[in-house]
This record gives sequence, structure tokens and C-alpha cells, in this order.
Amino acid sequence: MIKIQKSKTADTRSCDFSKVTKAQLYASSIQHKEDVAEGVEFFIDMMRDSALRHDNDKLTNINQFHEDFLTGFRQTTWWDNHRVINRHHLLQADGVPTDVNLVDVIELIVDCVMAGKARTGVVYPLDINADVLKRAFDNTVELLKSQVEVEED
Repeated sequence: MIKIQKSKTADTRSCDFSKVTKAQLYASSIQHKEDVAEGVEFFIDMMRDSALRHDNDKLTNINQFHEDFLTGFRQTTWWDNHRVINRHHLLQADGVPTDVNLVDVIELIVDCVMAGKARTGVVYPLDINADVLKRAFDNTVELLKSQVEVEED
């Protein structure tokens, strides 16, 4: 949980700005910068976790992966499961989790760029559905909101 303090003097839309001193505005600005850093750290931790978990089933289920690989993926037992258990296969409908978020989108981008560059030198077009991006955006907002607790003075 990210705990932040109530900020009463940082925004002209939510305070009587004519009564806010320069010192109060400065202190509120420092507080806001620190709050944003906490939120960004939350997503950095999520990104780190996604990097550590990325495609683990290629290792833990190497036998099935290899069997499907040897068929040129005409056999798709492993691949069908892979899309469902990993959150970043957002270009296929069955790979989009209900709670898709922007961390998943970033993992997709990184996965495709790294794979494309390493394997063929070419990154194929990433044609993601606009509705998936909108849902990822909205879910990310809700995810962060659920992690923030405002403490009163």
C-alpha cells in the first residue's frame, strides 16, 4: 500500500490559492514529487516482476515447448497454454487478461522488439486492438488507485 499525506495547498482547483504562501506551495510541490515517485516505484516493481516471470514456462515446460517447436507449431498444445498463462500476448484475443494493464503492454513491446531484433533483425508490426489499450489504461488507473491510501493529518 502506498501511503500519502493529504495535500491541501497544491492545486488552484481544490484550495483558496489566494491564501497559499510560497513556502506552502514549495512544500506541497516537494510532497507531490515524492508521491509521484512512490507511484512510479510501484510500477517499476511490477515491471521488475514481469521481467523475472517472463516466459518461465519455456523453461519449466521445455519438453512440451520443444515438442511443439519441432512441428513448426503445427502442434500448439504448449503455445495455446502459453498465451493464457502469460499476460503479454495481447495481440491474440485469448492472450488478453481481463485485468490487462500497461505493464502488460510494455512487456509485449519489449518482448517483440527483443525477439525481432535478435532473431531476424526485424520487428514485425504490433497491431494491438485499440480497445485493449483503452482497457489497459483504465485498469492501470484503477490498479494504482487501489494501492494509494491518503492519510489525514
